[in-house]
Amino acid sequence: MATACGLDFGTSNSTMGIATHNGGPRLLALEDGKPTIPSVLFFGFEDDTIHFGRAGVAEYVSGAEGRLMRSLKSVLGTSLIGDSTRVKARSYGFVEILGIFIAQLKQRAEAELGGPVDSVVLGRPVHFVDDDAAADAEAQKQLEGAVRAQGFRHIEFQFEPIAAALDYERQVSDEQLALIVDLGGGTSDFTVIRVSPARSKKPQRADDILATAGVHVGGTDFDRLLSVAKVMPELGLGSETRDGKRYLPVAPYHEFATWHRINRLYHAKPLRDLIGTRNEARRPELVSQFIALVEERQGHRLAGAVEEAKIALSDVAEHRFHFESRGAQVDTVMTNGDLARALDNSVERIAATIGETLARAGVGAAAIDSLILTGGSTLVPVIVARLRAMFPDAALVRTDVLGSVGLGLAMEAARKFGVD
Repeated sequence: MATACGLDFGTSNSTMGIATHNGGPRLLALEDGKPTIPSVLFFGFEDDTIHFGRAGVAEYVSGAEGRLMRSLKSVLGTSLIGDSTRVKARSYGFVEILGIFIAQLKQRAEAELGGPVDSVVLGRPVHFVDDDAAADAEAQKQLEGAVRAQGFRHIEFQFEPIAAALDYERQVSDEQLALIVDLGGGTSDFTVIRVSPARSKKPQRADDILATAGVHVGGTDFDRLLSVAKVMPELGLGSETRDGKRYLPVAPYHEFATWHRINRLYHAKPLRDLIGTRNEARRPELVSQFIALVEERQGHRLAGAVEEAKIALSDVAEHRFHFESRGAQVDTVMTNGDLARALDNSVERIAATIGETLARAGVGAAAIDSLILTGGSTLVPVIVARLRAMFPDAALVRTDVLGSVGLGLAMEAARKFGVD
């Protein structure tokens, strides 16, 4: 008999879960016994094999020749979805790459369950694309097409913050008005919802959801902003030409700091442009290091090091950043203050969207009983500080930051598809 599941295909990490009416939800072990798998593919040139998740990251970091793909979800609904990337003699479109990764998740789930999985509830952000309903609808259509092509016959969608609310509701003992704060790798989503033991048994929850809103800001944006603020200047960003009449072009630095755009620099023309930039730079030695990183295809490894620094700054006030390759070396110090300044505009956008969510719900901040935090970016100190300032009287509840959405989607799958 085929099984229904919940699939949280995330910008940074993915999970799959199942649930029954008689038992609680659980996440499937997708890699090395762990319920999460990084949303990463590595096309190995040496063994002509596609490596997934942590194994893909390990291959890349080991220096194996190949092409790393990450933050795949970020291209949905954008012009990048029509792009392709060359892997040796073959070009892969981004929709095809999405399908390859999703097919791998399905295969691993079926291996653990010992049978087919043909029905799925997919998580989706409140907005794939901000302020563009047509592009947002197209993004969902693109994701649904990629999933259906892998053999899923029955597909439903649920907002990711609502899935997190369904998971949280299992532990409440009384009625609460909750604000779900879901800060993922690519988007930040918010839901005001009434939760209680009695409400959790209702087959339909539309009346309990007072409002939802979202903004296309997430953890990969935080990585990019920190990189632009503290790493890219070490490679020439913000420096001038020799004649002092203008600054060096910024676009290559921003692309090199953005996970899903890094591969765009790995072509002949962008490299020629960088060499031209070096020839007119006041500090050519910095641009030479940038060129070396591009030539050595170190962009994703550098972005990973910046992500690790961001995570480290969740626990320490200062972090020594060191990165080196054959032709380049970057040394700098990052502090909580640096991170806060880099994220200032993003935090304001998040706060404004929370305010919009409350306004849509017709409630004030004082009415919120619980702040339910999910998603890895809720660990960033400046985010936590802003939330506490906005909701000083609300209980702050941390869920399984990487697993709560998948668990909620599994519960939704059991409800929608009548799982035993």
